Formats: sequence, structure tokens, C-alpha cells
Amino acid sequence: MRIAIASDHAAVALKATLAAWLRDAGHDVTDLGPATDARVDYPDYGYRLAEAIADGSAERGIALCGSGIGISIAVNRHPAARCALVAEPLSATLAREHNDANVLALGARLVGEDMAKACVTAFLTTAFAGGRHAARVDKLAAPNLRSEREPA
Repeated sequence: MRIAIASDHAAVALKATLAAWLRDAGHDVTDLGPATDARVDYPDYGYRLAEAIADGSAERGIALCGSGIGISIAVNRHPAARCALVAEPLSATLAREHNDANVLALGARLVGEDMAKACVTAFLTTAFAGGRHAARVDKLAAPNLRSEREPA
């Protein structure tokens, strides 16, 4: 699988560990940076990751920052990205199965290496269920922000 991975300075070490682990498992991994733990702004790397998903250079993405919150917000600014912030494998599974998430976000300061690997494994091995979930996922890329308060 073609996977893009990006982080901020707080998650460089976890990013390197996950990238090497994924390559060892046979995945084509593109590290979008940063290369060092010098202070950077997470939106810059979240936007890079979202663009890799949007242009098709990556099938899936992994976004990392200290908490996972900031970079997940940045990734989700792009309509082609469906980024789910998770901290355990069941949420990663449901993000794929129900929401067709194409980017996984993790907080490097909140999850350990083993838990991160378990979340990534669930994310990469779970298929989108489609069916009743498909129409909902379609709405994520084209929100009707002026809809009535109560859905029809």
C-alpha cells in the first residue's frame, strides 16, 4: 500500500519508528517530514498529507503530532481527506469500516509505540463497509452547510 506519513516536531521519533516498521512490512512509505525535531507548525505538515491523499500519491495517510488533535484538524480541512483521531484499535477499525477514513491521526505524547502500531494495523487491514455508510461518507466531501436544523 502507498502510505504518506507526516508529523510535527513532537512526533518525529514515532513517525520514524512507524515509517520503518511499515516499510519492513512491505508498504511504500513517503515521509512528508519534518526530518528533525526542530519546532515546526503542524498545519503545514497536515496540509501536505491531505494533498498527498487528494492527488492520489498516497492511498492512506498517517498524521502525528503531540496530541493528534491539531494535525487531524489540519488534514480535515481538505475535502478529500477523512482523518480520524484514535487512541486504540477499535476506533481505528470503526473509522475505516463506517467512515472510510483515509488518514489516521495519533498523539505521540498520548499513545505508546505498541498501541500506535496496533491502531495502524487495524486502520490498514479494515475495509470500508459501504452500504448505509456510503451516502453519509459522500456528504463529508460535499457538506450542505445551509441545511435545515432537522434533517429530512
